[in-house]
Amino acid sequence: MFTSTGSSGLYKAPLSKSLLLVPSALSLLLALLLPHCQRFFVYDLQAVKDEFQIWRLICGRIICLDLKDTFCSSLLIYNFRIFERRYGSRKFASFLLGSWLLSAVGDFILVEAVQYSFGITAARNLPSGFLAPVFALFVPFYCSIPRVQVAHILGPLSITNKTLIYILGLQLFTSGSYIWIVAISGLVSGICYNSQVLQVHEVLCVPSWMAKFCSWALEPIFSSSEPTTEARIGMGATVDIQRQQRMELLDRQLTLAQFAHSRRQRQQQGGMINWNRLFPPLRQRRNVNYQDGRRSEPQASPPLEVSEEQVARLMEMGFSRGDALEALRASNNDLNVATNFLLQQ
Repeated sequence: MFTSTGSSGLYKAPLSKSLLLVPSALSLLLALLLPHCQRFFVYDLQAVKDEFQIWRLICGRIICLDLKDTFCSSLLIYNFRIFERRYGSRKFASFLLGSWLLSAVGDFILVEAVQYSFGITAARNLPSGFLAPVFALFVPFYCSIPRVQVAHILGPLSITNKTLIYILGLQLFTSGSYIWIVAISGLVSGICYNSQVLQVHEVLCVPSWMAKFCSWALEPIFSSSEPTTEARIGMGATVDIQRQQRMELLDRQLTLAQFAHSRRQRQQQGGMINWNRLFPPLRQRRNVNYQDGRRSEPQASPPLEVSEEQVARLMEMGFSRGDALEALRASNNDLNVATNFLLQQ
């Protein structure tokens, strides 16, 4: 999955929440209660071209008629919510809008190319739903989210924090005969928007007045409260495991609270955070004796050499070099933990 941000669910991601709930609810409503209305949401480019049913470019590209596509796209939107948290709802909405409009043009071009080259008419068989922007989000996901190895399987093959997302994308990609057309147009539109080709990010963006209006009208409905500090313990866990999980949770909360307090002080006074003072290198900590509830003192360690490659990857995500260096030193060069610290803010 994505690198954890420390905040659960859809906190600080109202747009992602609305995209997760509203289209899914409408898709279920059409499938279970109103199947006779599904014809109004068919993505039929042949009808758009021959009968000028322009409204199908909107209705046919919002709601999935296939429940498998609804499930996969909802899971992907939930995982891609990190971009809304990082860049803000307006920039996230602008990316979705730009990729949605560009991919409509791409669908037309690919359908005509397939028909001209192979004589295959795919215009009436394209899948419905908000699929192209979901595929477009794989572009910033591939470019800006660091790849952290989780486990090795079969020698050179490895599982990373991004493996599950790619598997979900592959499942969505193979869910229909002509969904590859929507996928390719979505990926191309995501590349164009992400690389700022022809300044499309400035032309295809959500106006500030519209963003303010949507924030005023919709955010009270779809905003989520800050998650509580209480964490659920997995079913069937032993008492020792429960104690260990609670102690780790309290330790993590204390660490993050210290980091937030020091960051506020730095913003007021200037200067660098002493990350090593706040976060002793995690891998150098001694094991905790959870049965008698006592903690040992952290071991002192000399300053660590930081990988410039990891610093560059954190800087590509938008963090300053100073914060990247200190976070990597504090986490003992663990890119995943360093990213967690930085994304908390």
